[in-house]
Amino acid sequence: MPRLLFLLYFVSQLVIASNHPNDIHIRINQMGYLPNEPKIALLFAHRPIKERIVLATKDESRIVASFRPKKSETQGWGTFEYYYEVDFSTVSEEGEYVLQTKNKQFTSQTIRISKNAYEFQSEKLLGFMRQQRCGYNPFFDVICHQGDGRSFYGPMPDSTFVDATGGWHDAGDQLKYLITGSYATAHMLKAYELFPNTFMDSVNHLGQPGSNGIADVLDEAKWGLDWILKLHSQPDQLIHQIADDRDHRGWKMPDQDNADYGWGPNSHRAAYFATGKPQGLNKYKSEATGLSNLAGRSAAAMAIASRIWKEELQDSIYGALYLKAAKSLYKLGIDKEGYQQGNSYGAPYRYSEKTWADDMEWGAAELYKSTRNKKYLEDAIKYARQANTISWMPYDSVPHYEYYPFVNMGHYALYEHADPDFKKTLAAYYKSGIEDNVKRGNTNPYTIGVPFIWCSNNLLTSLITQGILYEKMTGDKTYRKFMVEQRDWLFGRNPWGTSMFTMMPEQGEFPYDVHTSTWALGKKQVPGGLIDGPVYSTIYNSLKGLHLSEPDEFAEYQNNYVVYHDDLGDYSTNEPTMDGTAGSILMMAYWADQN
Repeated sequence: MPRLLFLLYFVSQLVIASNHPNDIHIRINQMGYLPNEPKIALLFAHRPIKERIVLATKDESRIVASFRPKKSETQGWGTFEYYYEVDFSTVSEEGEYVLQTKNKQFTSQTIRISKNAYEFQSEKLLGFMRQQRCGYNPFFDVICHQGDGRSFYGPMPDSTFVDATGGWHDAGDQLKYLITGSYATAHMLKAYELFPNTFMDSVNHLGQPGSNGIADVLDEAKWGLDWILKLHSQPDQLIHQIADDRDHRGWKMPDQDNADYGWGPNSHRAAYFATGKPQGLNKYKSEATGLSNLAGRSAAAMAIASRIWKEELQDSIYGALYLKAAKSLYKLGIDKEGYQQGNSYGAPYRYSEKTWADDMEWGAAELYKSTRNKKYLEDAIKYARQANTISWMPYDSVPHYEYYPFVNMGHYALYEHADPDFKKTLAAYYKSGIEDNVKRGNTNPYTIGVPFIWCSNNLLTSLITQGILYEKMTGDKTYRKFMVEQRDWLFGRNPWGTSMFTMMPEQGEFPYDVHTSTWALGKKQVPGGLIDGPVYSTIYNSLKGLHLSEPDEFAEYQNNYVVYHDDLGDYSTNEPTMDGTAGSILMMAYWADQN
């Protein structure tokens, strides 16, 4: 941060602190706590907290417990000097409560303790996914982007029409990526496979109200499966991206897209074929060495789907179709080992994924489970050793999406088929990454473990997912408290006291002024979207085109280390993402399943 800006920031914080020198701020998980899990509130202030804190019923008719706050010895990133914990884990009686100072001057948000605190909360995330659908969009009840797309880098002449309709818009913009779409699809399928009883059936395949006999999470996953099949219409072909940053032309509704790719506004869009080589239609070129990242996890999605449709839904036709596609996609990954990145046009930002062995491990493990062909098992073990502990987890900062997906689901998929010694190896891979985050978390009072790079919330839900999978693999509950604390950050146990999911919980503090056209133009809120999340202030100050459209409601809590703004103009921290939301579904289903 430039010296003058730093001085202005420092002075502004002094002014804020002087206006509220005695305030005590209480941070809790607004979504709720299960009766028998850790429950630790965080308090901070500009002065020592000497008074006792009481837990009272919400109507304040009864004091349930009284606590002496425990002072944290870690640093609080510079805004507040004093941090304390209040551990009320011993309280397991279901109900609604508040934490407050004994004189009732300072009170927390509502605390809910219930075995049903997370029941069917995944459905709200699926609602956000439906709002991101391209093609027929049930939220807007419109059909968009029927011109997707015109080919580039394909085996046919450039600008040839290819059918790449469907899929999901990536975030607040309207690009579509196989990079994120393949993971979202596979993640939802795995979440259903692990926790099938936590999902509802309230919409049909188009996302319209009404049961169709299939869990809504499978309807949503099938939207992705159908799109992947279109992108892989031939054994040697795979489209990896629709549109590029020419999309970024201000706020627009999906059926009124003013972006022009050479065929006029609201018409055809570029469809990029994966070649395993650098691409770019303008000065910014991607890096690429192969197709395995896209092919491997797309194969994993298809292989999981083949089992679900054949064995559970009793649909042998779709089961066979998905298995055939899984084998074909996996072969494509074998034939062209390496990674394909996203493409940009007028700006340098892109999805810069550089890992791929983890995806091939996942694809091979799921194919082995579906076919029992030992060649897939041998491949999965080979790729698992190659993927090892390679991840974002040891680092304080990494390039955007370089280590994607942010959790290696392949280690879990392989675990049940490995011999006892290799099971220990796979568990150790997961344990290593979790420990990296525990170590980082021990440096701050929130015990938050992730680096605050762009999409830090995606990292956080992936860390939690890795902890869940490790626990299911080994039965080791060592990290349960740590996982709960990471989850609690997402629902309000953070400096700003806000949930990181839109409209969750409905009566709480949540992202409101989000960076989407849905809100900017229609003033419509959509529950369940996971926003990008806080970033290092150094990142925030380096990004182009950022501005705050209104005074910062969280100014009192901002610091020189990490920032978050609930503001339409902040695309770095307040934009909901499709893959981040989909990647949170397993986590939400896990806590629902604890009932």
